[in-house]
Amino acid sequence: MISRRDAAIALDVPMEMAQRHGLPKWLTEAQLGEILDNPPPWLVQSRANRTGKRPVWVHLECAVCGYEEAARPKKWWPDFTYVICGHHRPDEVPAVRTGFVRSEFDGVGTRFVGIADVPVPD
Repeated sequence: MISRRDAAIALDVPMEMAQRHGLPKWLTEAQLGEILDNPPPWLVQSRANRTGKRPVWVHLECAVCGYEEAARPKKWWPDFTYVICGHHRPDEVPAVRTGFVRSEFDGVGTRFVGIADVPVPD
């Protein structure tokens, strides 16, 4: 059985859309396969409306322990160099390179801290 959330991730649609269009809380692999093979009109329209600027779901993986989750990206997220679980120490990832400055962002996914290394402006 596949949860509605996992189906939304597989279909690359928001949870709200999956629920609004009647995806049940649990689907079989065959049901999900049928939707993928023969997308309903709402899914075809959703895909056609994509601007490609920001993905619906992103895959987050801790650079220290490998914990993974899928999350909806937020508009304020920069391009992260690393994401780590909140309980890891910042010194558990490689040091910032010369000529770069490091920023940390709490509240990424359910448990991550995002780390962004960006070039120092001239």
